[in-house]
Amino acid sequence: MNTSFMARHGSRLLANGYTILPIAPGGKKPGRYQRGAWVDYPEWNRHAERSTTEVEVSTWSGWPDCGIGIVGGGVAAIDIDIVSDPDLALQIEQLARARLGDTPALRIGRAPKRLLVYRTSAPFRGIRRAPLEVLCLGQQFVAYADHPDTGQPYAWPEEGLSELDLDSLPVIDADMAAAFIEEALTLVPPEMRPASLSAPASTGSAVPGHAQTGTMEAVRSALIQIPNNDLDYDSWVRIGLAIKGSLGEAGKVVFTDWSDQAAKNDPAVTEKAWASFRPARIGAGTIYHLAMERGWKPEPGMVLDGSQPIDGCHPASGMLARLDVVADADAMAAPVSFNLTIPGGLVGKLTDYMLSTARRPQPLLSLGASLCAIGALMGRLYRTESNLRSNLYVVGIADSGSGKNHSREIINEVLFEAGLANHLGGNKIASGAGLLTALHRQPAILFQIDEFGMFLSAAADRKRSPRHITEILDNMTELYTSAGGIFLGAEYANRDGTNERRDIVQPCLCVYGTTTPLHFWGALQGANVVDGSLARFLILPSDEDYPDENVAVGLRTPPADLIAGLQLLASGPGQQRGNLAGTTSGPQTAVVLTTVPMTDDARARFKSLSGELTDELRAAAGTSITAILARIGEIALKLALIVAVGKDPVAPVIAIDDADWAIAFVRHYAQRAMEAVDRHVADTETEAHLKRLRELIRAAGAKGITKSELTRGSQWLKSRDRDDIIQTLIESGDVTTGMRSSATRQAMVYRLARWSGNWRDASGKKVATNHQGPS
Repeated sequence: MNTSFMARHGSRLLANGYTILPIAPGGKKPGRYQRGAWVDYPEWNRHAERSTTEVEVSTWSGWPDCGIGIVGGGVAAIDIDIVSDPDLALQIEQLARARLGDTPALRIGRAPKRLLVYRTSAPFRGIRRAPLEVLCLGQQFVAYADHPDTGQPYAWPEEGLSELDLDSLPVIDADMAAAFIEEALTLVPPEMRPASLSAPASTGSAVPGHAQTGTMEAVRSALIQIPNNDLDYDSWVRIGLAIKGSLGEAGKVVFTDWSDQAAKNDPAVTEKAWASFRPARIGAGTIYHLAMERGWKPEPGMVLDGSQPIDGCHPASGMLARLDVVADADAMAAPVSFNLTIPGGLVGKLTDYMLSTARRPQPLLSLGASLCAIGALMGRLYRTESNLRSNLYVVGIADSGSGKNHSREIINEVLFEAGLANHLGGNKIASGAGLLTALHRQPAILFQIDEFGMFLSAAADRKRSPRHITEILDNMTELYTSAGGIFLGAEYANRDGTNERRDIVQPCLCVYGTTTPLHFWGALQGANVVDGSLARFLILPSDEDYPDENVAVGLRTPPADLIAGLQLLASGPGQQRGNLAGTTSGPQTAVVLTTVPMTDDARARFKSLSGELTDELRAAAGTSITAILARIGEIALKLALIVAVGKDPVAPVIAIDDADWAIAFVRHYAQRAMEAVDRHVADTETEAHLKRLRELIRAAGAKGITKSELTRGSQWLKSRDRDDIIQTLIESGDVTTGMRSSATRQAMVYRLARWSGNWRDASGKKVATNHQGPS
């Protein structure tokens, strides 16, 4: 079994006294695994302020190919970054051992480069004098991972840190480290030392009384005195940070021009670095100070401080005006509030009948069930101009006892009444082979599955579930994309008549499942998001778990016009009607389809959607939500097709109203699905516990939740695990603490740090509040 470096070494490093953090595969930077993809971890420095917890190690151990970094402070590392002279690298290593102690902790990445690890008597700031560096407070180094250049694991020729207790390392302090660097630099030839800018005299503003913000004229003038003559990396980064701190995004062209002065400049690296810069205090003062050290004298009357208005006009008014335009554009592009509407035609009639006969009406779930039922009946009969079909996978989510079963009962009744029960699959799918057998018998079929979350939990669990169960989800994924072609069945070694390959021409599988939020999201893992199996489902969370009860409902009879409409739909335009409708075309028989045209404005609307989604996919590249974004246009077109055919089975046309409704509907619920994935989908049990606990805190809203309330709501957790998770949430900034007053006493409460009125609870419903937390 291939386990990550974190899974193999993380717990032992923790026991040996080291503070660790996750390293993304393929690089040297800290990373986080979110939504099925690795992303940057800009807040990793918080690990320098506390010990690593067992909960964190357990969570990180489940992240694929997770490497391990060691946080500086309690340890310091001597980094000898010399490639061209192996003898010199060895000589400096020997000097380090002589001056600082003979440490057993030697790490080799790309030889002859090497790194030596020591324990500190007290944390101190790192020292960089390229090509040598002492990594300590505020820094980290990779201990266990594959080196990005060699592709091989970092080597520990003597003993690795997972085998060395922290107390066994030689102790050094800041003075010893500085003295070593100065002595070691005398061994390095001048041509091997990159040019460097001297550090500012203080950590504050270098120009007394000067703000962080500068002016474009002054910054450009100052930079003339600070040419980039192939400066070292730290100096280059410091100038970039200062430019961005001084001018904001308007400084990008300034930094690009300044970087381009160096012969070694790489525009792609410059672009990426600029995007990563997050200056907190550094700004114009640093640039002015370095320039003045080199003889810069600002012209009389030149404005240095960009934070002050000039004659009533802010010096950055041009940039601010551009930002205002962008803000206005963003405000104009912001999506309007979504209101659920029921479309007309057969979809509307079937949905209305469900609602009028339900004891607890569920409009959204009824609509989802109706779309699936109509999609199955018109399967293999209609298609779009792009050859999309009406096969649809829908999941309706609501709590137990909310009335989510009613729509399935109605579909069974009306299809039996219409003589169309052959389109109904069984209540359960026992195996992947059973699913294909049902489709071979009836190639346009609807499966309605109760407790869909439990079914999905088994079908998605490749580690514990038998193969015949996991094949159900595999087959569903493949069948979804085979509706416009031929699904080729499995080949068997023994073809004796009972094991013949079963091909299905243009299968139309529709699935409508109902489940509770806990069971559905608990069944999923990040892999289901990444591989696209989740993206094929239209996920519909009810906005009202317990609607007002309609006590007047009783015996019911399906409306005659609804039954007639379903029969007409299933027969197809110009085809036979009645009980034999839909049965004459076998699974291996070619079918004749009606191509449903679009009006010009509907076609333009879908073309516009394609452009919007392309931009969003590019912006979301490298994240797991791309799988969901990529399916929005396809699912919206399927819904528009179903609604259009339901309005006129004889001569259907997709009109602009159908397009607008379908796009708005799918857009809204895809967005909610992406939000829910981030909040609920976990790759490990520990991560799942953490997210469930965070949801309890989220659901408490602005008033917060006390420790005792949190304990009652999370009794599945051990006390120690709960405490570790709470501490992790607080340390990560996800949760803050506060005080709640009562008539008799005050109690400490936990609140979601980024609380706003737009958050939704665990079922996806909006939670109203007036409290506005930090963004």
